[in-house]
Amino acid sequence: MKVGLIDYGAGNLSSVRKALAHVGLEVILPRCAPDLDQCRAIVVPGVGHFAATTPLQGAFRSAILEHVRDGRPLLGICLGLQWLFEGSDEAPDVPGLGLLRGRCFRLHGDVKVPHVGWNTLEPTRTSSILEGAEGASVYFTHSFAAPVTDAAAAITTHGIPFASVVEHGNIFGLQWHPEKSAESGLTVLRNFARLAAC
Repeated sequence: MKVGLIDYGAGNLSSVRKALAHVGLEVILPRCAPDLDQCRAIVVPGVGHFAATTPLQGAFRSAILEHVRDGRPLLGICLGLQWLFEGSDEAPDVPGLGLLRGRCFRLHGDVKVPHVGWNTLEPTRTSSILEGAEGASVYFTHSFAAPVTDAAAAITTHGIPFASVVEHGNIFGLQWHPEKSAESGLTVLRNFARLAAC
């Protein structure tokens, strides 16, 4: 089963690609938006500044939205999760994909930012993508985060609570890095592969 891993220049794709292949997915790197037509699922990874999502505007944005409307799964990882929302205070003039309501914000409180290292997922409800990894300790590296809304399937607290897993229909997001989170990360990616096969 083919999954499109979107390369927009925001981070090293090799570890994500290897993790997806490890759970049995055939990974392609689409060169242009029409390449997504052959994909059963799409993964948008990413690290760094929200403005790095600018290349996703235009044809790729339209193709990803059409993919979601067709009922095919979409997974955002780290910056990719933040892009699912309406935007971010990190780059106020850059729109997000807008599939989830709310804006991302900078972490704050009596804590070190960026938030780097292992932290715990606190489930807020039953989640298809989180099955078998509820309460897991996973690896984070980020300074901005998504708000806790109805889309949040798990929260994590670093100074303040934020959405660490989102799930809304066929839209999924992980603020943490499954490719760096040992067996818990692979469990979640296996769940995504199973959902994509449905």
